[in-house]
Amino acid sequence: MLLSMPVVWSTRHRLHEPGGEVWIGLRTPGTEVAERAERIREAVVAAGAPLVDAQAHGDDVTRLHDPDLLDYLANAWADWEHAGLATEQDRVVPYVFPHPGLTTAPRHAAAATARAGNFAFDTMTLIGPGTWEAARAAVDAAVTAADLVLGGAPSAYALCRPPGHHVTSTCFGGSCYLNNAAAAALRLRDGHGIVAILDVDAHHGNGAQSIFDGDARVLTASVHVDPGAGWFPHFLGFAEEGGGGSNRNVPLVPGATDGAWVEAVEGIVSWALDGDATALVVALGVDAAKADPESPLDVTTAGFRAAGRAIGAAGLPVVAVQEGGYDLETIGGLVVETLVGIEEGMGG
Repeated sequence: MLLSMPVVWSTRHRLHEPGGEVWIGLRTPGTEVAERAERIREAVVAAGAPLVDAQAHGDDVTRLHDPDLLDYLANAWADWEHAGLATEQDRVVPYVFPHPGLTTAPRHAAAATARAGNFAFDTMTLIGPGTWEAARAAVDAAVTAADLVLGGAPSAYALCRPPGHHVTSTCFGGSCYLNNAAAAALRLRDGHGIVAILDVDAHHGNGAQSIFDGDARVLTASVHVDPGAGWFPHFLGFAEEGGGGSNRNVPLVPGATDGAWVEAVEGIVSWALDGDATALVVALGVDAAKADPESPLDVTTAGFRAAGRAIGAAGLPVVAVQEGGYDLETIGGLVVETLVGIEEGMGG
């Protein structure tokens, strides 16, 4: 199996060690670990893909995210240490949230223990000493991949970690800190016209839907397990969330297999073409796979290859940005299958 697509990557992802997650009040080991990116890198290199170092892009996050969120993320760990909290709790963990039922005009909390609640929407997305630098490197990888496509490459893949598709302009969560796919889309939008973000991660791409709500130049679509069946992010990701025509959600029933999943991916590709998209950003989570511990979908290797072919067959430039996928034994192979499918669909 040969893969010619350039793969953008940064060793700085290793600086982010989330230290597990807090889920329903319990500290668990967590699944968003550095080994995920290492396994993918090994697989794409073995398939023949050239590695490209991520280049620094200073202003992309400031165009996507609220300054208060960026300031918090950049300083959260230092503030935690300064408050003397790191000796008892080795990661920044939110514990109180300014719910609209509590206050409609929340102020920024003075205590470091409470400040995370201004910006985090869950307790699972912990912050450690290297989180900010790794998250910035992930954005750099995504934007570098977009630059390669703007420079003439038919496709490029950003091996981003930590992932980013759950981050909105003002809040973070879902093991995500900055929205990498949205940064790539913004770069392509500026240089390419109408861009469509196609999110095939098993969980709803709520971040892009929120960030680009009402922006006719960035279409957003997501194929994911139905949140109404009890799956993250629970409160949104339903089919009726149309964004005035610029957003499409395709929720699937738990247990959905290749047929329904590939058909859904084909559907959002057609929808993007009908919307006059001139380039695609694929939020490439592979956690829809049958063996993945984080979702109930049952997509096979052949399904990922077929979805890749459908994306490539659109005949548009493609930037693929890594999102979820948590089975270490299969993650690399599933990514390669999808990327090879994209190149096959393009006629490569």
